[in-house]
Amino acid sequence: MTKRPRWQYVLLIALALLALATLLVPCMVRTESELRIRAGQQGLSLPDGFYVYQRLDQRGIRIKSITPEGDGLVIRLDSPEQQLLAREALQTILPPGYIIALSESPVPTHWVREFARAPLNLG
Repeated sequence: MTKRPRWQYVLLIALALLALATLLVPCMVRTESELRIRAGQQGLSLPDGFYVYQRLDQRGIRIKSITPEGDGLVIRLDSPEQQLLAREALQTILPPGYIIALSESPVPTHWVREFARAPLNLG
């Protein structure tokens, strides 16, 4: 029986780690479906978040949250399908002049949030 060179074992381990990273990275860098609403014309005020929530909920669109951010509203939704449905609904619900943009934001996973929150004690 011949002995394998050490570099072959290192190569196998490196390939295994690469395969594992390929599988885990999409789980760690999940994105969240969002809509951003802002006034596109001078003099338009932002729609009330509760009004938007009620109108979308009436149409069966599941909303995670609605928060004001900067000069607009950010609506976080369950899925990209819900995001598209919400955009179509808002185009009919809101009067002309509002900009409704699709966006996705990265969402840190639970263990990433916990690691970032833990204090770092050095020395």
